[in-house]
Parts: sequence; C-alpha cells; structure tokens
Amino acid sequence: MPVEGEYEPSPWEPIADQVREFEESGGTAGNTLEGKPCIILWTRGRRSGKVRKTPLMRVTDGAGCYAVVASMGGAPQHPVWYHNLVANPDDVALQDGAELRDYHARDVTGDEKATWWARATEVWPDYDNYQAATDRVIPLVVLEPRA
Repeated sequence: MPVEGEYEPSPWEPIADQVREFEESGGTAGNTLEGKPCIILWTRGRRSGKVRKTPLMRVTDGAGCYAVVASMGGAPQHPVWYHNLVANPDDVALQDGAELRDYHARDVTGDEKATWWARATEVWPDYDNYQAATDRVIPLVVLEPRA
C-alpha cells in the first residue's frame, strides 16, 4: 500500500504542477524532466508526517529496482526528500507510469554505488557535473520492491 496520509504538494509550483499532471494522466503526461523519463517518488515528511511527492530521473536496473540520486543540482546540501528517505526507509513508494509500488530505500556505497552511478549518468550525464560542483558526496539511494 502506498504511503498513506495527507498529501502536501511541493511549495515550488512547477513541481506541484508536474506531479498533478503525472497523476491525473496515470503517468502518460508529466513523465519527463528536460526530455528524460522520470518517476514520482513518494516519501513521508520526517517532520510534518505528510506525504511528499517528487519527480526524479528514472534510473532502473530493469529488474524492479530503482535508484534516486540526491544531487539537488550540485547544491551544498542534500534535498529534503533524501532526509525523508533516511528517516523513513520503509515508508516509500514510487510511481513509474501507471504502476505505483512500495519500496525499501537504502543508501549504497563502494562498488554498488559505482554500478548504479554509471546507470544514472547514462540517463542524466550532468550527475557527474553536479558531483564536481559540490564538496559533499552526493548520495545514491537504491529502492527495492517490498512484498
């Protein structure tokens, strides 16, 4: 069952509009970011407890797992959705097209991160530029389906 509770749209109107378009169309519209496929990540706000939805690049292994990259364009701080994942790793859902499923989130490092990072930069090469632009290590979180 997807993350339940009161949904609070992003205060940034373009994000809120994209999520609305994605959901209203069953994932057939609003499903790209700058021409690349995207998914909608559902998290629970670690402070508010409200459901948050964020469009992110679609990075998958083709076998049911996904990765999300907490790049925030190379900003000096992690995005809020990343902190929500860390606080509530089993209270996560992802919508890819019409399919909405529950996932477990886990940070990856080392060789596993390198493998996923290569997949991510195939989708969005700017991830390398974002990492070069910041002193922080950009987290990569793998989402694994829950039964």
